[in-house]
Amino acid sequence: MSKPAGFTAYLAVTAAYWAFMLTDGALRMLVLLHFHTLGFSPVQLAYLFVLYEIAGVITNLCAGWIAARFGLNSTLYAGLALQIVALLALTQLDPTWSIAASVTFVMCVQGLSGVAKDLAKMSSKSAVKLLAPTEDGSLFKWVALLTGSKNAVKGLGFLVGAALLGSIGFQGAILWMAAALTIILIAVFFKMPDGLPKGMKGAKFSAVFSTNSDVNWLSLARVFLFGARDVWFVVGISIYFYGIWSDGSEEGNRAAFFLIGTFMAFWVIFYGFVQAGAPKLLARLPLQSASSLAAVLALVPLTLALLVWSDIPNLTPFVIGGLLVFGALFAINSALHSYLILHFTTAERVTMDVGFYYMANAAGRLLGTVLSGASYQLGGLPLCLTVAAIMLGLSALTARKLPSLDLA
Repeated sequence: MSKPAGFTAYLAVTAAYWAFMLTDGALRMLVLLHFHTLGFSPVQLAYLFVLYEIAGVITNLCAGWIAARFGLNSTLYAGLALQIVALLALTQLDPTWSIAASVTFVMCVQGLSGVAKDLAKMSSKSAVKLLAPTEDGSLFKWVALLTGSKNAVKGLGFLVGAALLGSIGFQGAILWMAAALTIILIAVFFKMPDGLPKGMKGAKFSAVFSTNSDVNWLSLARVFLFGARDVWFVVGISIYFYGIWSDGSEEGNRAAFFLIGTFMAFWVIFYGFVQAGAPKLLARLPLQSASSLAAVLALVPLTLALLVWSDIPNLTPFVIGGLLVFGALFAINSALHSYLILHFTTAERVTMDVGFYYMANAAGRLLGTVLSGASYQLGGLPLCLTVAAIMLGLSALTARKLPSLDLA
């Protein structure tokens, strides 16, 4: 396929986004495991990520206007720089602080990291619509490739974070990531190829709210879809596996960190690879609408919840296998959503509509994060999975409002 002008800039943005997501995944695993070993409860652990998700909602609402006003280069540079600041701020955490003070401090730093992530995401996702080849129906393939590779890299970050925590500790891991990201920022700032669109002085903030009903219904379906993932993913599954794999000793903790990090990494990498191949996989499925795919996906956490509640012997392989099935089906759902938002928008409104759509994405993660800690504390992993099934049912109902598309 031919490559349009600016394609080199698209590749540069994508590479920088990959580097960012590696540190984002590593940071999430570092924070979760480090503070769990310090005695934080599931709800307290969820609090650590709440401001991260709230910041994502606000940032995505504003990022579309910022990108339209100041250009995609600006949002990319700002995202990388803020992530470096957030990492360095975490090195100032004092172990003598009270739990309340620690939670508040880490919440604020994670909030800054949430702003950083969604600014960087805005640049990469908008660049697909504007700069990637789109002839012969290839937009879906490029969207799937970007989102799939991003998630695979973030999955690798989970493993990197767990490995760094077990080898050089929390402070050393943070400093290592800050140094690596600083090198990336310097490289893209001085070597960014031409091609990304500049800002438009006439861009109005009020335009971030979409008047396209398809964009609005898709965004609402996205809220429930990502809430359904994060309600078991953010807190529940890591604490569940920690209880199974650690005996409480330092050596047991180190082994549990490695196993949890390996599972989380493999799950997200697997999910990313399936997402990258979603266009071909979806073409072979009898169900191709966002509504029907979400309805089928809801059966997976519901079945897993019943299995965990029954407490059958040797349950762990069933949980892992079921979550991998969830990951594959979720990846296809997510890739279809990511294609649909670019299909429904226009080149003139792409940063605005993508920002609004990812605001909904962040709202779903926020909802899932809050429910993850609360659900696990009230009913363990089975309740987390049950809530996930309910949210997927709501996503399926909402997506029924979307038009049918020929994805062949």
